[in-house]
Amino acid sequence: MRVINRSILIVLPKQPFLDWLHRADPTSVDLTLEDLRREPAAYLLPPHDLKADLEKHLKRLCKTIFEEQLDGWYRVKKLWPQDRSILAFREWFEYRFYGMPIDLSKEPLGWDDF
Repeated sequence: MRVINRSILIVLPKQPFLDWLHRADPTSVDLTLEDLRREPAAYLLPPHDLKADLEKHLKRLCKTIFEEQLDGWYRVKKLWPQDRSILAFREWFEYRFYGMPIDLSKEPLGWDDF
């Protein structure tokens, strides 16, 4: 086992995200919050022990994460909410930080660029 030198941020949509999706995409009307939260997104952040340090990283990256979440459900950018600030992020998403992910795989770590 190896500890990876990163912290983890888990992001789950909240009701405002679902409400926006239903307005933006009429084909999403049958989706529930449970559907959107079934597979939460996990982001790797620099390693930190203090939540305050992780919050600083989130504040710096919230627009990028917000846009990645929006793009994952609806790609018409002109219908995305204009406010993608940290305040809006906190309203639209539940999030949790975790430290010290443990790599149990024998496979080497790899990366795919999007």
